[in-house]
Amino acid sequence: MSHTLARGFDRDTDIIPGGAEGRVQIVWYVDYACPHTRRMRDIIRRSPERFGGQNASVALRFILPDDDSSGSELAARAAFAAGRQGRFWDMHEALFRAPPTYTPMRVMRIAQRLGLDMARFRADLDSEAAREKLAADQAALGEARGLHMPMIFIDGRYYEGGWDEQSLIEAIEKPLGVRIALASEDFFHWAASAGLVLILATLAALLVANLGGHDWYEGFRETAFGLSFGGAEFSLSLEYWINDGLMALFFLLVGIEIKREIVFGELSTRDRAILPVLGALGGMVVPALVYMAFNAGTDTAHGWGVPMATDIAFTLGIMALLGDRVPTSLKVFVSALAIADDLGAILVIAIFYGEGFHMEAFVLAMAVFALMLGLAVGRVYSRMPYLLLGVALWYYVHEAGLHATLAGVLTAAAIPSRRPADAKAVAAQAAAIVDGEPDATQVGDRAVRRLQNAVSRLREPGFHLQQALESWSNFLILPLFAFFNTGILVIGSSFSPLAPESLGVMLGLLIGKPLGIVGIVFIATKLGIARLSSEISWMQMIGAGFLAGVGFTMSIFISSAAFSGAELESVKLAVLLASAGAAVTGSLLLVLAGGRAQ
Repeated sequence: MSHTLARGFDRDTDIIPGGAEGRVQIVWYVDYACPHTRRMRDIIRRSPERFGGQNASVALRFILPDDDSSGSELAARAAFAAGRQGRFWDMHEALFRAPPTYTPMRVMRIAQRLGLDMARFRADLDSEAAREKLAADQAALGEARGLHMPMIFIDGRYYEGGWDEQSLIEAIEKPLGVRIALASEDFFHWAASAGLVLILATLAALLVANLGGHDWYEGFRETAFGLSFGGAEFSLSLEYWINDGLMALFFLLVGIEIKREIVFGELSTRDRAILPVLGALGGMVVPALVYMAFNAGTDTAHGWGVPMATDIAFTLGIMALLGDRVPTSLKVFVSALAIADDLGAILVIAIFYGEGFHMEAFVLAMAVFALMLGLAVGRVYSRMPYLLLGVALWYYVHEAGLHATLAGVLTAAAIPSRRPADAKAVAAQAAAIVDGEPDATQVGDRAVRRLQNAVSRLREPGFHLQQALESWSNFLILPLFAFFNTGILVIGSSFSPLAPESLGVMLGLLIGKPLGIVGIVFIATKLGIARLSSEISWMQMIGAGFLAGVGFTMSIFISSAAFSGAELESVKLAVLLASAGAAVTGSLLLVLAGGRAQ
């Protein structure tokens, strides 16, 4: 996520030693006692010289550490006071050359060596203007306060690149590759980006299917792709490869997230887990009952699992877009609820929506899974063995008649967890590795591998796998799934909203979801089983319940396993309509509730 300043480059109040006409505007927050700031000092000092006054301008501001035992505030006021006599840059350099512990005596000696008017210097050092300058610099940070030092902002964006001259030069020059990387970072870290790509993929599928490309679309979906070796062959249609193959990677990521929350996160203790788990349970059972109220005893009764699911990406994306209208505690609750909901949906898919059952393949699948668990017990933390065995597990789960995506969840469960290493110990190890190199400017291959091993210990193995696959899942796998599963023929279709399966799905998502979630949370709080955060009003809870009715990806996934033909098309359209209605209703309620709270 990129961090920006509450107040950007300011020609009127900032200290700009080299002129303010540069094309690139750099804001550098200085703590004279900070070793990291001192490390970046020479590079920042050379920037105006490297690019010239017409290309880069540097504004200096002061940041005060929480622990000011080294006299950082005194040094900042000294630089400000020297600036009142036109000697800011001289004092700035002198403070950096001095040992990083500042006392009144040391500061006065520096001022005397610079030949400053000492009476005026003392007055400016303790002036109200100096205090106002320091306070204004702190306020200008806004939400960016608390970022790691050194704190440099280039054109208002926090610099997260390397601490070397070439990296900083590229960040300032912004060649094409850097501009593309920054734009991609902004988009990928935008809370609604994954949801937007899903919507675009869905609209593209609807347009193709309804503007003359339906036959091509269906033919392309049914195109067979396979692998053959000797006389053996394994072939599936493109739709199946996406729904059963690529989506297994999506469920692998879901499984990693569920496991993390159970081991370390919001589901790790009873007190934290009880309310979202109960909410998820109500949000699954009530929609299924609503569906069965219209479909019990009919051929469509097996679709009861469709309205049970919540699309976590859409739900949390909408809440993020609503900003501070949604309290943080409600976002945490809905996130944990959606994760518990995903776990329930996975179990439902695995148990009720397989295709027959074959014992021999199932035994082989369990043998592969047992081998993966053996590796985990043996503390094999490398991810590659689990991924290779996961492919074999996927094949045997598919052949056993269970839904193949179950293999992704089982693989996630097998990947070992461990407490992250102490960050300070890792930093000390990294420094020792670099210090041990003969040439500190050229780190050898072996040292690079040791550094990578040290840094990887900051998080558990599943986290690194999630980091590697998450963007692929959000921006390729899920959009492909949406495109190849939502090309519904709307024009001239026989869709009837009053058909039992369509009505059950729509009412299950629109009515059953909020009723189940809010109802069970209300009962649990009244009985004293759990406690609702004081930040959350009941209107906000109802709004969140409606947002949980955005089934989309997961509901379409279950409908593809439960239905076929015209019924499948009708159920998918019902899911899309209900999800849109739930998103709009939930958003409006949260906006109204947020307005009242403010």
